[in-house]
Amino acid sequence: MRLALILSFVAVLSIATILVASDRPLQPAPASDAPTEMRRAVFAGGCFWCMESEFESLDGVIDVVSGYAGGDVANPTYAQVSTGRTGHFEVIEVTYDPARVDYERLLDVYWSNVDPTVGDRQFCDIGPQYRSAIFVETDAERAAAEASRAAIAADPRFAGKTIHTEIRDAAIFWRAEDEHQDFAKRNPMRYQWYKSGCGRDARLRDVWGE
Repeated sequence: MRLALILSFVAVLSIATILVASDRPLQPAPASDAPTEMRRAVFAGGCFWCMESEFESLDGVIDVVSGYAGGDVANPTYAQVSTGRTGHFEVIEVTYDPARVDYERLLDVYWSNVDPTVGDRQFCDIGPQYRSAIFVETDAERAAAEASRAAIAADPRFAGKTIHTEIRDAAIFWRAEDEHQDFAKRNPMRYQWYKSGCGRDARLRDVWGE
């Protein structure tokens, strides 16, 4: 008899617990504190000193490294790439936080710092190693890069002109020598002398306006 009463009491208590629980509002899942996965983007825009400097100040960019990509020589040196015979471009590798800056914004910064109307050169630097190019890793990046290039081609400022900037599949990135990293920060006077003498800012104003 006592066992039966106990079992009945337990059953009633279980039903009451279920009913009370069903009246409680659902609680939101706790927010994930997992860090955002960093991404990378690789751009060629002539002298990597200048391209590196422009991206380093962009909010959401974690790191910018100068290097070489696109050629068929392993572990290339600056001296080798400078001959124009390695197939490599001077490039920068941009590591960025997609939660703070998106790929499209990087493309905007890229275009505003190149002259897309010339082929084997950028500004005063001449040779195939100074070609402009966007290296893409994913279909989404390719779509964004192609859309941005199409928009440039449709801009009245470029009417009748060929847009030479290439969109290429991602290639092995080879880090440049230490002397080329953060060049503008470590050698500000020499960098400004080079940039001014090369006419980079003046030509960018001609291409894009103020």
